[in-house]
Amino acid sequence: MLSYDHESYLSPLTWRYGSEGMRHVWSEAEKRRLLRRFWVALAEAQAEAGLVSAEQVADLRAHQEQIDITRAMEIEAEIRHDLMAEIRTFAEQSPMGGGIIHLGATSMDALDNVDALRLQQALDLIIVRLEALMAALVARMEDEAETPTMAFTHIQPAEPTTIGYRLAQYAQDLWEDWREIRRIRDNIKGKGLKGAVGTSASYTELLAGTGWSARQLEERVMAKLGLRAYEAATQTYPRKQDLTVVTALANLGATLHKMAFDLRILQSPPIGEWSEPFGAKQVGSSAMPFKRNPIVAENIDSLTRLVAALPRVAWDNVALSLLERTLDDSANRRIFLPEAFLLMDESLSRSATLVKEMNFWRGPIARNLADYGIFAATERVLMAAVKAGGDRQELHEVIREHSMAAWAAVQAGKANPLRNLIAGDQRVMEHVEAGAIDELLDASHHVGDAPERTRNLAASIRADLGVRELA
Repeated sequence: MLSYDHESYLSPLTWRYGSEGMRHVWSEAEKRRLLRRFWVALAEAQAEAGLVSAEQVADLRAHQEQIDITRAMEIEAEIRHDLMAEIRTFAEQSPMGGGIIHLGATSMDALDNVDALRLQQALDLIIVRLEALMAALVARMEDEAETPTMAFTHIQPAEPTTIGYRLAQYAQDLWEDWREIRRIRDNIKGKGLKGAVGTSASYTELLAGTGWSARQLEERVMAKLGLRAYEAATQTYPRKQDLTVVTALANLGATLHKMAFDLRILQSPPIGEWSEPFGAKQVGSSAMPFKRNPIVAENIDSLTRLVAALPRVAWDNVALSLLERTLDDSANRRIFLPEAFLLMDESLSRSATLVKEMNFWRGPIARNLADYGIFAATERVLMAAVKAGGDRQELHEVIREHSMAAWAAVQAGKANPLRNLIAGDQRVMEHVEAGAIDELLDASHHVGDAPERTRNLAASIRADLGVRELA
């Protein structure tokens, strides 16, 4: 058997990124276990149809778990066919049942049903990680539902929002991702038993005289595997399934990418409102000892950027699979399917840690709200003045002129003069009580129904997940 160490190239997904659970799903050992599970299920159904004996099936079951990758690779080196190498390895171990393994089947009957099983397992792990992230996010958005903070449009200060409401945007997108991934998981299908070009001709011939149809055999085997089969297939299951799965993972990646990118912007010291956790002995830079770089968020953005590129390969496998099958999808599927899941597995894990442990710095939040929120709060002054009988268009221009002057002063490093400019303008103050101006210019109250919407969304997500309390 080939051995690997750090003197040879190893994918970072082998050891740096992704969980052991996800690596197990896509491991060679698990693939071969599932292949043997398929062959045993096929033999069991064929025994029921009277094609093989119970003793032959029992022999296969007895050796089903005895995976021997070393021997299979020895055979593959000689015959240059990986599936036949595994069949021969299994047959060598099973003296009574070995001769019936893969009876009537073509390679993709085995491999595509196994891949469908692995897609189910991998999606189950993604769903668990996604639910953990949603749980953490819901808890934090509820905690911060009322906390006012500046919102930014065009990466410029706009109006206030709340921290909880900003988090709610990510949670809402994740909720949509979760629903879509669950839908896809529930609709994963295998190829079934359809032979070399999808017509089930080999099974029809094999079953002649047994009273069984090819469809009955397929339904029996697929029931044993816990899979549904596509009604129509070629030599493979429709590659559109791979595209659908990887696109859903890329969509999830887009949600995580935005959340992490937003944190990176907000951690920049000129804003300085959020930051990811930073260990007591963590080193931020080899050159600059003071650095506190958002490496977790950057890592999430790096990994999800790669996931975003993978649907293109899956698209080509759909569009360029000519007639009943070409083999030009085989090699890339060995790479991009595990990669897509391992990359998202790692991204979800890191995102959950980020959400649970990220800091919201109250000082910078209050500072930015004081510096920039007053500009947004002028809308409250405008509405109050108009309700008291003022001309909306005239007052809008007055407040705009004062705002531009105040903004120029702030940019020049001076104290913000906007409050005094407005309070000293009779065109405004004749419609506003002097004692009300400071209250009106307090932007912390200018968050509309954001807290209510945040709590409503949190409650809806909790209800959809079917739990009262999320950890």
